[in-house]
Amino acid sequence: MNYTLNTDTQKTTTAKALKTLYRLVAHEKKQLVLSTTAIILNSALILLVPFVMGIAIDRYIVPKEYSGLIGIAGILLVLFVGTFITGYFQTSIMGGVAQRMLYTLRNAIFTKLQELPVAFFNQNKSGDLISRINNDTTKLNNFFSQSLIQLVSSVVLMLGTIVFIFIMNWRLALAAILPAVILFIITRAVSPWIKRKNVATLKQSGSLSAEVQQGLDNFKVTVAFNRRDYLRSNFAAANETNFATAVDSGIANNLFTPLYGLFAHIAQLAVLGYGIYLITTGAITIGVLVSFLAYVIQFYNPLRQLAAIWASFQIALAGWDRVNAILMLESDLVMVPDESANAAGSLLEFNNVSFSYPEGKQVLHDISFALQPGKIYALVGPTGGGKTTTASLMSRLFDPTTGTILLEGKDIRSYTPHERTQHIGMLLQEPFLFAGTVGENILYGQSDTYEKEKAEALVKEFGLTELVSKFENGLDTVVGGGGETISLGQRQVIAFMRAVVRHPKLLILDEATANIDTVTEQLLEDILKKLPKETTLVIIAHRLNTIERADEIFFVNGGTITPAGSLDHAVTMIMGNKRTS
Repeated sequence: MNYTLNTDTQKTTTAKALKTLYRLVAHEKKQLVLSTTAIILNSALILLVPFVMGIAIDRYIVPKEYSGLIGIAGILLVLFVGTFITGYFQTSIMGGVAQRMLYTLRNAIFTKLQELPVAFFNQNKSGDLISRINNDTTKLNNFFSQSLIQLVSSVVLMLGTIVFIFIMNWRLALAAILPAVILFIITRAVSPWIKRKNVATLKQSGSLSAEVQQGLDNFKVTVAFNRRDYLRSNFAAANETNFATAVDSGIANNLFTPLYGLFAHIAQLAVLGYGIYLITTGAITIGVLVSFLAYVIQFYNPLRQLAAIWASFQIALAGWDRVNAILMLESDLVMVPDESANAAGSLLEFNNVSFSYPEGKQVLHDISFALQPGKIYALVGPTGGGKTTTASLMSRLFDPTTGTILLEGKDIRSYTPHERTQHIGMLLQEPFLFAGTVGENILYGQSDTYEKEKAEALVKEFGLTELVSKFENGLDTVVGGGGETISLGQRQVIAFMRAVVRHPKLLILDEATANIDTVTEQLLEDILKKLPKETTLVIIAHRLNTIERADEIFFVNGGTITPAGSLDHAVTMIMGNKRTS
């Protein structure tokens, strides 16, 4: 299955995006109702101000009845205080909603990532995924915490203004609204282009993060080959592309602000000119015209704010597209009903298994073999022949393209992840350790909480005491994230112990002794001899001394797995393959 994330082809409509975005805050209905109520009250108080001012002009200022202005001033003060209080409440409520939304969304993304198979991470750069979790969700949070309140408030204020001005004089209202209608048409036409620019910016931001992470993760190689120039040139290219897309999106996002300002001034001129004409005909009073001009300002100021808010909304939509692309994915490693026959004598069987990576050539073709309990098997062959792929299929890191794999007579897909990992242990070529202690890494996956006594008991049970003593503080030795504070060989030893203590029925060792000294290698061999007799070992190795104890050797190359018989026969096949190559 192709898991490559690409939002370039997605054409999410604004209505559909709003519907999916609502799911993020649907559980906040009570808070949203309170916030909306505060916004409506706030807008109503703001809308009353020009109306009161118009009354003051016509009833008190024009007839020079100045004593009545004190009452008007009192009313305006109450309106201003009420505006402040309702504005504070709507901001504080939505701020809390936004932070909880961000928390929920990041949890949802990270949970989804944990459900996806290894193939997904092989096809996508981790830097881009980190950017989606951090950067894109922050864009959404900014919109919900800052822009959404202004958006709703502006819309309510504009709708209320339209109602007021049409009640006051519908002809003058048409003159005020006509420029806004033209703006709406322009906005609808240009918005998809703005969104595309923002999608490109977020994508390049993710690519830049991926480039930085790749450079830092492999910095030792860069230093060893003295190719800092290569690192700099790659970063400079990514940074330049990111800069160019950021400039384009910046221009697009700020396009509406001056345009909306221009149309606001046109509307004011239209109302002023037509209003003066209506005054001369006696259709309206001076107070009504002043109120109208104030309402036009109240209508177009939010409209100008909407220009900036709309850009923020387009950024949020672009971020949501990238986030939603992850949330919509489903793992192809699904469980299937157990419809197999009773458990056979073999521990693991491959039945006509073929495998291809997405958009790649076939790695394995129509493979069939069986592993018996308690035996030692070795997979040998040239680099790239398919040994690690075979091991990955055994542990169900991938599913076969065709064919079935049986574990104790049952389709391996019918096991839950917990059941499968209790049966199968695997030591990968590149061991990874988590930040913590040696003991915590050994017990990783055994329990939710670390118990030193349990770790010590397992170390003693499996005869790992001598291996643990090689670390400065034994089980309490601190290991940095990724295990970079200790040697590669030490990381391999810890990963070995972590795999062994799980009591697996099938233990797969992928170049398990490639990075350790001969003394430690012998210790590992002694520990393997102490495993229960029913434990099946699969050893992938290039060094022939590591497969001397194998009961059966398979030669893996060119998409096939061939029984190699004895060690001497396996050596002959390997050497013959090298000469052919």
